Amino acid sequence: MSIITGKTQLLGIIGDPVEHSLSPVMQNAAIEHLGVDYIYIPFPVKPENLATALDGFATIGVMGFNATIPHKQAIIPLLSEITTTAQLVGAVNTVWRTETGWEGTNTDVIGFLSPLKPLNHNWNTFKPLILGNGGAARAVVVGLAELGCPEIAVLGRDQDKLAQFKQSWYNSELTASITVHSWDELSGLVSESQLIVNTTPLGMFPHTDNSPVDSHIWGKFPKNAIAYDLIYNPSPTKFLQEAQQQGLNIIDGLDMLVYQGAAALEIWLQKPVPGEVMSQALKDYLFPKQAS
Repeated sequence: MSIITGKTQLLGIIGDPVEHSLSPVMQNAAIEHLGVDYIYIPFPVKPENLATALDGFATIGVMGFNATIPHKQAIIPLLSEITTTAQLVGAVNTVWRTETGWEGTNTDVIGFLSPLKPLNHNWNTFKPLILGNGGAARAVVVGLAELGCPEIAVLGRDQDKLAQFKQSWYNSELTASITVHSWDELSGLVSESQLIVNTTPLGMFPHTDNSPVDSHIWGKFPKNAIAYDLIYNPSPTKFLQEAQQQGLNIIDGLDMLVYQGAAALEIWLQKPVPGEVMSQALKDYLFPKQAS
């Protein structure tokens, strides 16, 4: 453990609740590896105390922080500036202090793309399917558009929320077109899709027997299609296990978690951050039996 001194700089994460956050595990592992005089702390902040917390952070010299549920949208009006990416996603998860106030961005897009970009596929031929239409789905949409996917299909169970999701992209700078579909349309869409992304919590620990899709759909995907689950515990989820059994390539959510955090730490420290150190720290923490 690094020694905390009188000069140690403060970083952290705000949320309500925040006790479950894995960010302190991986961020402090990277900080210790780099040998820099920082520490990353969880800060429980109630929604009604958000503005007060930001004033307090400025007063005590907090250098930057992550924001998680329920603050990702609520924090935006309190910031002096946000990036184009954050505007598109409609949420901020990384904040830093400047001379003119707090500024913010969304590094979930970087995290989501981290295992996809090295694949060097011809992404403009892909027709991705996104399961779910919440905040995580918005970051996935922006990431897929950045890759070059021209059309993205989003599936959900609530027709009103789906309609609102599609409407929210009107007049935005998004380069891809969004189509929305009810859940029962999935089976008819998969034969032309090379990538399916689960943004729902179905299958997350401890409900590991759940999956957002029926097992019979996996045989309908094209050869070498990709199944990507944003869930990182368990690894693999039932969703990914069944996909892999039918020959699909699978990606879990650990890289997204790690590299959105690494991107935040790079903003704060202004230096390269060892993602592999962060990843190993999380694996040791989440799966100690495997580590031993």
